[in-house]
Amino acid sequence: MTPAGRPTAAERALLARACDLALRARGQVSPNPAVGAVIARDGEIVGEGWHTGPGKPHAEPQAIAAAGQATQGATLVCTLEPCSHTGRTGPCTDAVIAAGIARVVVGTLDPLERTRGQGVKILTDAGIEVAIADGEDADHAREVASPFLTWAATGRPEVMLKMAASLDGRVATRTGNTRWISGPEARALVHRWRADMDAVGVGIGTADADDPSLTTRLVAGPSPRRIVLGSAPAGAKVQPCTEWTAGLPELLDLLGQENVLQVMVEGGASVAASFHRENLVDRYVLYVAPAFMGGDDGVPLFRGAGAATMQELWRANIVSTRLLGE
Repeated sequence: MTPAGRPTAAERALLARACDLALRARGQVSPNPAVGAVIARDGEIVGEGWHTGPGKPHAEPQAIAAAGQATQGATLVCTLEPCSHTGRTGPCTDAVIAAGIARVVVGTLDPLERTRGQGVKILTDAGIEVAIADGEDADHAREVASPFLTWAATGRPEVMLKMAASLDGRVATRTGNTRWISGPEARALVHRWRADMDAVGVGIGTADADDPSLTTRLVAGPSPRRIVLGSAPAGAKVQPCTEWTAGLPELLDLLGQENVLQVMVEGGASVAASFHRENLVDRYVLYVAPAFMGGDDGVPLFRGAGAATMQELWRANIVSTRLLGE
């Protein structure tokens, strides 16, 4: 028998569904987190919801409204701990209690709730049974909310560094040519990620050499704020953009203050090396094309000096791999 404080197998499946719902509005909710919620009663889903943007109802009230009277004695499964404060909307804990929900399953805790009313405590004090996910289920929920969790913990946006390289680790030819290492499927996915981001940045070298627009023209979705690390020409496709010539930590501090929760850095090799060496990257995404540049004069992933010994290698964990086209 599953303990009261642990999700059941059925509730774990509902949490996976709630995570999928949360991702529908990712990139549109900053500075709020992406959250999904599902309400079930007698083994059947009776309501679903997800947060769609600042000032709009949160996921839990959305699901409660969809369920109607079926919320009495039901189970609410949500990706993030319900909020207990009044901001642009009222506390989700109040809505859950008023709806007669009997049990709440939480994917992951909200770090900001530790300095507020603590959503889980308010629910349990009201007599509602609360279960908190662990293991892979909690990891999945944290992944969905990771930009918000990073911002809440550090005051800075989550940084994704995206690079495309040949099998021998080169991102450009010796003449600086980069188009195209990856294929059309990979480029479409980059545009999908841009639509999920609050901001996207490149170095001035990339801006000058490739003249990118950094828009989402290959997919449906909003284009992110554009940042150039340097001074972009007036007629560059990336304009209008934010131009930045100071330090990278200071840039991330400023973006965090401006409620930017996630930013994708698209290169080039010097900018990538700077973010990497200053330990500012939260997530590395590397497109590896089945091609060889050949020789030792192509541009490497990171410009500059590398590790002197094997003990100095920077190591990470591979979270996932995926085949895109060829």
